Amino acid sequence: MSDPQNTGSEAREMRPTLREALRRARIEAADRTGVVVELRDAEVARLEILNDALEPLFAQVPDKVDLFDRGISQGETPRLWIDVVAHVLMGRDKRIYRFVQDTRFGRIVLAESHDVAAIVDAVTDYVARRLIEREHAMVATPLPVAEPPTPVPVVAPKRRGGIVMFVFGFVMGALALFGLALFASLQNY
Repeated sequence: MSDPQNTGSEAREMRPTLREALRRARIEAADRTGVVVELRDAEVARLEILNDALEPLFAQVPDKVDLFDRGISQGETPRLWIDVVAHVLMGRDKRIYRFVQDTRFGRIVLAESHDVAAIVDAVTDYVARRLIEREHAMVATPLPVAEPPTPVPVVAPKRRGGIVMFVFGFVMGALALFGLALFASLQNY
């Protein structure tokens, strides 16, 4: 049999120290951070590929149309912005493109695919619809111009004398205090 004192000291020697555990934890955190940075770089690279694929589409948009402001934002979640309300981001698996639009009722997914060509087609349809909406807004018929109404003279309301109202309030307050004092003195008798 083994000596109980030796077993306890062997267990203490086999247990890792806090310093060693912290060192291992720091190494693991650095490895995870490196993986996260690599994933984010991969997302940005995929979005840049899509951005290059969209270049011919946006080259066809007339210069006078300023609806679209395409660019990649590199925040916590990298996004390829098409305009103010629509953007492309990578799905959870970081390989699928998700084309979404923000609405007042929440975010809706317009297209989702692993294929760049499918997302380019979806963005092309979206840009076409936005251009048609713009044309309809620009062609809206103006309302008929009506004659301006005849101005009505403004009559200032008559003001009562402020001093008279002040004196009236003062007298009423004094009478109320006198009545209260009279009532209290009659209560004592």
